[in-house]
Amino acid sequence: MPRVERLSIAFICEDLGISRSTFYEWRQKGRAPKCMRLPNGTLLVRRAKYDRWLASLEDAA
Repeated sequence: MPRVERLSIAFICEDLGISRSTFYEWRQKGRAPKCMRLPNGTLLVRRAKYDRWLASLEDAA
């Protein structure tokens, strides 16, 4: 099965065990991974950016 390169907010919230509202709060504060907005308004996160964001949290801990 090919690796998904763009992740939905629902996937990220499930992966992190957080609510959607928590994700959007983090995003508003600049603490969430960088997102791309599609023309239909859907937010997606590139897997590479998500992986780097997670790694940066490990370094900071």
